[in-house]
Amino acid sequence: MKKIMIVVVTLLIGGVAFSQKMMTRSGEIRFDATVPGALDPVIADNNTVSSIFDKATGELVVQGMVKSFKFKSPLMEEHFNENYMESDKFPKTSFKGKVLNYDSKSGTYEVEGDLTIHGVTNKVKTKMAIDNQSGKVALSGVFIVKLIDYKLDVPALAKKTLAETAKISIKLALENK
Repeated sequence: MKKIMIVVVTLLIGGVAFSQKMMTRSGEIRFDATVPGALDPVIADNNTVSSIFDKATGELVVQGMVKSFKFKSPLMEEHFNENYMESDKFPKTSFKGKVLNYDSKSGTYEVEGDLTIHGVTNKVKTKMAIDNQSGKVALSGVFIVKLIDYKLDVPALAKKTLAETAKISIKLALENK
């Protein structure tokens, strides 16, 4: 029995020591749903995004709190949280997916998975740049989404400033866990 316990403990410690998981709690997401030529840009930044990336499997999880998106205009931020995102009801937005064919080299990779916004989950696919730098991984990419696909309706009065599609940019600087 002692030998079995020693083997199990050794395997667990070895697994932790050679972990390929990278993480951050200071990732960035930019939400841009500005209509071209609009006077007021509809842009919000969230700099408190959490993410875990497993270099061994290519699995990627990104999560942000909706109320952490900051706009230049407090009124726009209020409308975003109360009228569109309903952040009290749907407090988080997330992506759970995989970097396809990841081989630990810097480059551009396809990423696919489930993007959840406003309580609605859809399959998405995009390309992301991954830069491996001495123990750190920088990951960046863009998702283009139709707001209606996430049950986010653009009222007629807002169509001059709020686009029907949004560009969601992600920047992550991940370090060993």
